[in-house]
Amino acid sequence: MAQVESEANLDRWDNPSGRLITVILIRGGLRISSVICLDFDCLLHDGQGAPYLRYFNTKMKREAAVPIDEELEQAIREHQQRVLRRLPQGTGVLFPRPHANASGRLRMSDSSYRQMLRRWLANCDIRDEHGRPVRLTPHQWRHTFACRLINRDVPQEVVRVLLDHESSRMTAHYARITYQTVRRRWEAAMKVNIKGERVVLDAEGPLGQAQWAKTRYGVATQTLPNGYCGLPVQKTCPHANACLTCPVFLTGPEFLPELREQRTRTLTLIDNATSCGHTRVAEMNQQVSDNLDRVIGELEDGQDEGEEAADAG
Repeated sequence: MAQVESEANLDRWDNPSGRLITVILIRGGLRISSVICLDFDCLLHDGQGAPYLRYFNTKMKREAAVPIDEELEQAIREHQQRVLRRLPQGTGVLFPRPHANASGRLRMSDSSYRQMLRRWLANCDIRDEHGRPVRLTPHQWRHTFACRLINRDVPQEVVRVLLDHESSRMTAHYARITYQTVRRRWEAAMKVNIKGERVVLDAEGPLGQAQWAKTRYGVATQTLPNGYCGLPVQKTCPHANACLTCPVFLTGPEFLPELREQRTRTLTLIDNATSCGHTRVAEMNQQVSDNLDRVIGELEDGQDEGEEAADAG
C-alpha cells in the first residue's frame, strides 16, 4: 500500500479518472461498481461544512454516504472541472465514458478501469514483499479500508456504518481477519527492550493469550510513536513519558524510521545543550541516545539476519 499510495506513483496514472477512482476506492472503501456509478453532483456537506461522498450502494440497492477528507473533496471538484471542459453541455455522471459518448451520460465501465489499473501497476513496477509483481483487484482496497479502521480500534458498529453493511456479520469477519493477522505478525516479529535485548513472549497457552490481550490493550490506550508499553495494565507508570529510559519499554523493526529520527533529534539536542553549558540536559539525553543506539543496532542486526535467511531460503 505504501507503493500504491505514493504520490510519485499516483502521478504516473495516464488517465486522471483512473487516479481519482483509485483514491476514492482506497479512502472511501466503496465498491468499484458504486464508484463508476457516482453522479456528477456527488458531494454533500453537513452543518459544520464537513464533506461527504454520496453514492449508490449497488449491492444493497440504496443511497448511502461516506465522510471524506478535504483533499479528496478538492480532487473531485478539480475532476468535475475537467469533465465540464470536455463536455461543456454538462453530464450527469462523474466518470463519463471517454469514447463514443457524445451525450456524456454513458458511464465508464468496470472493465475499462480494471485494464487501466493493470497498466498502471505494471508501469509503476509495484511488487510484494517477495519481490513479485503485484496483482490487485479494486475490491481489495475495500478490505484494506475496513482493516485499517479496525486496526485503529474504531468500533465495529462505526465500521459497519462506514462500509454500509446490512449486518454486523461481515464487519466482524474483517475484525477476525485483522486480529489473526496482527497477532501472527506480533508473535513472529522481533521485540527489543530498552537495553537492546531481544524479548521472547509466550505464544501458546493461557499466558500467551493474556500477553497478547495486554499488548492490544496497551496499543489502544498507551500508544507510543516508537514502540509499546509492556507495563501491566493495573499499574501506574512511574516514568512519566520517559519511555526511552523505561525498563518495560518494548519496540520492533516497524518503528526503525521513528527511532532513527528520534536519535538524530536527540544528538542535536545534546550538541545544543553542550554548547550552551547545560550539562544536566546533555547527560539526561545522552542516556536516551545510548539506549537508542543499542535498540537500533539490535533491530538492524535482526533485519539483516532475516534478509540472509530469506536469501538462503
